[in-house]
Amino acid sequence: MTDVTRIPVGGADGYQVLIGRGLTGSIAEALGSAVRKVLVVHPPTLGARAEALRAALSDRYEVLLAEIPDGESAKRVEVAAFCWQVLGQADFTRSDAVVGFGGGSTTDLAGFVAATWLRGVALVQLPTTVLGMVDAAVGGKTGINTAEGKNLVGAFSAPRAVLADLDHLADLPRNELLAGFAEIAKCGFIGVPEILELIEADVDRVTDPRSEEFRRVVELSIRLKAEVVSEDFTESGRREILNYGHTLGHAIEHAERYQWRHGAAVAVGMVYAAELARLAGRLSDAAVDRHRQVLGSLGLPLEYPLGRWRSLLATMRRDKKARGAMLRFIVLDDIARPTVLQGPDDALLFAAYQEIAS
Repeated sequence: MTDVTRIPVGGADGYQVLIGRGLTGSIAEALGSAVRKVLVVHPPTLGARAEALRAALSDRYEVLLAEIPDGESAKRVEVAAFCWQVLGQADFTRSDAVVGFGGGSTTDLAGFVAATWLRGVALVQLPTTVLGMVDAAVGGKTGINTAEGKNLVGAFSAPRAVLADLDHLADLPRNELLAGFAEIAKCGFIGVPEILELIEADVDRVTDPRSEEFRRVVELSIRLKAEVVSEDFTESGRREILNYGHTLGHAIEHAERYQWRHGAAVAVGMVYAAELARLAGRLSDAAVDRHRQVLGSLGLPLEYPLGRWRSLLATMRRDKKARGAMLRFIVLDDIARPTVLQGPDDALLFAAYQEIAS
């Protein structure tokens, strides 16, 4: 393990995100010597790697594996209950630990299980996708979905460490990698214009997991999230800016029964938020065009069917970012100048939707 970047989250009492290659081998260091038992939560696609991880840890810990469904299907109370059952039958105590080994849905679910078992046990996140590394595994948000919407049940619970091992991205499917780039582009729009500049300069190189540009945008994205989360762990203030594009994005995911990738839905959500800001007199035409150009160059969708508006609006009104009956959107006054738009008129909301409707 060489050339490791360490990004602190939460100050002296917080944790670190490690970025580099070969980091999986250092997971025992992150778990510590006090842990006796470890539950590795993983999707079926990582079964062989999870077995290898169990073998590597078995000389120090009693290691169990919990295989959960792929994608958002993992984020259900029934899956959490399965993990709780495994923990209970294996007599896990507060001195034991959970490892989230997979993409964003896996780390969300593993984090929720760790936060709720015995009111909280140690958690180490080992994300294996771009989305997991730059977003889901960092920041201490955990959650599951309900029939009414995405991430409506959850807890804020910081992990002991996050290991962003770039080696896991070598064979990530291209469409999965690009979907994760929606969250990287989001960080560019809300706070780090250098990310947008790197994408615009050479989109093929910046999306190549072997390139220095790729590592650079991953590190910039994690640094921004770490800075924001350290300032506002429970999303009572500035952390809301990380929801850029997510209000409509989550509604689209719900409408599509989670068959759309998160990044694809958030990409549409960001274009919508940009159009909303433009119509509200906050954002320039050039900045809106830049959204379309950057996200389009990543192969991400920019539109959604016109006839879905009423159901999307109903879902957005149940979103956790709403306050009573008042919808709240993160919008931009300019690139890297995010703000909150509260209670926009329904006519304005629909007019912005017409700008992205197919």
